[in-house]
Amino acid sequence: MNKGGLLMKIDMHCHVKEGSVDSRVSLDEYITKLKENGFDGMLITDHDTYKGYRHWKNSMKGKVHDDFVVLKGIEYDTCDAGHIICIMPEGVKMRLLELRGLPVAVLIDFVHRHGGILGPAHPCGEKYLSFTNTKKFYKSPEIIKRFDFVEAFNSCEPEESNEGAAKLARKYKKPGIGGSDSHKLDCVGRGYTVLPEHVTCETELISLIRRKVPVEAGGMLYNKTTKDKIGKVNKLLVYSFWFYNKGGELLKRHRRRQKGQVENPVDPIDPIEIPYLERMK
Repeated sequence: MNKGGLLMKIDMHCHVKEGSVDSRVSLDEYITKLKENGFDGMLITDHDTYKGYRHWKNSMKGKVHDDFVVLKGIEYDTCDAGHIICIMPEGVKMRLLELRGLPVAVLIDFVHRHGGILGPAHPCGEKYLSFTNTKKFYKSPEIIKRFDFVEAFNSCEPEESNEGAAKLARKYKKPGIGGSDSHKLDCVGRGYTVLPEHVTCETELISLIRRKVPVEAGGMLYNKTTKDKIGKVNKLLVYSFWFYNKGGELLKRHRRRQKGQVENPVDPIDPIEIPYLERMK
């Protein structure tokens, strides 16, 4: 680990089994392997939930891995632009981001209004899941200018997908981040972002990205993903995701209304901490 230097090596696309149903890697296993491979931190980006980060905060923080930075993120499923990585300031975990299916324009407004940043995950990947392979990219080309960063390297994407993502980041002069997108232990640490400064919280990372400081994204491709194994059958999973994303949240909302469990989706899950408020003045 880079304890003495200014640079910071971090995995900015991580799925843990405490938060993502399709991950087989526990948060403890994830951190342990990243540390063994010289990483200084990770950004937890579970699908439409902060459950993985809650596990860190409630069960691990202050007890284990004190020399490792764990940051809060989310991989959000929009209804029209694929997967978007969102990073909110510490103390700000908005319930709305755990209700998948917002249009990307609304998501951008919401995240920016509450002090966060966001960018497309694997932007040149699968149809429906990736920004440049959605209708929104062609119908509203100005949308990409509103993102704060682009995931320029994803170890679970093919080479041509990453090349397209890196080109996109350069074209629009956006910081290009990298991550493993790991769901299995042998994929952990294959993708990375090298930051020019050490960060200890989400607000510091947000500030760094907004300043558009040079960051390095890279790693090794992982060729044992589910889509690699099943080939063309993977298209069935892609279309299944589309129906899941369109219909699943409507069903959830209907059930909550029936049970009288309607809550304000813009209320923070955690109260904003005083140090954060002071920094924002």
